[in-house]
Amino acid sequence: MLRGLYSAASGLTSQQRRHDTITNNIANIETAGYKQNTTALRSFNEMLLSMTGVDSNQPKTIGTWTGNVFAEESLTYHLQGDLTQTNNRNDFAIISNIAVDGLIFDQSGKAVSGNGDVVFQPQAYFTVQNDQGELRYTRGGQLSVTSEGFLTTSTGDYVLGTNNEPIVLPAGVSIDELTLTSDRRLVTSAGTDTGIQLLISRIDNPNGLVREGDGNFKLIDGTAAAITGDEAVEVRQGYIEASNVDVAQASVDLMAALRAYEANQKVVQFYDSTLQKTANEIGRIS
Repeated sequence: MLRGLYSAASGLTSQQRRHDTITNNIANIETAGYKQNTTALRSFNEMLLSMTGVDSNQPKTIGTWTGNVFAEESLTYHLQGDLTQTNNRNDFAIISNIAVDGLIFDQSGKAVSGNGDVVFQPQAYFTVQNDQGELRYTRGGQLSVTSEGFLTTSTGDYVLGTNNEPIVLPAGVSIDELTLTSDRRLVTSAGTDTGIQLLISRIDNPNGLVREGDGNFKLIDGTAAAITGDEAVEVRQGYIEASNVDVAQASVDLMAALRAYEANQKVVQFYDSTLQKTANEIGRIS
């Protein structure tokens, strides 16, 4: 009888985690470059049930049971978000639609190869460096300049150039005076090349990125390579990339998680009432 109680309890925990993920997405609807998360649910491995005490003194197989569920992992949708024009020259947004020969990606950025393997669409990211000198990747392009002339993100991470070094603006030059070219170089209003080129990295397996907070990702599986000029990646100045959270779908998912949580809660209450009767009433009669 307690198997049902365990199933309901695991359902409560899983739906709570799903609810937390959705509310975090909704809270970041206005966060530039934010990538939506989703919680993957799955059942526990099958367990074999058997009955003992039969005439042959050998256990009798009843069948299998997969009653429990758990939140296996949190997945990130790395798809392109809508662009918003700000006319602020400190704002930069990446437009990425990298193609892979022989594959057609669906709206979730997933495709199936000829041999049945699931392939995810490669994505492009700004390459930054934190205070510990570690590489991180972000789509948040709201940049600023420090008093020393370093180009940094809104979280204070250093933006890297194609020389793999933090970008430092020339003395006396403001970012408001610079224009980004199609090959991601910064030139002055007079057309003088500053020698600065933004490093945009291609991540072939975006699922190898782990969210660290503040819009930054750490690459733990796969490799990153600098974007070349022949790839379908563009950086626009004066724009920011909005969050890719689907507000309508998030609202529906939030309500579904709430209803599922309530259903599991009622099951727990039912088992609690049944156990109470068993302990107090049946036990008193015997």
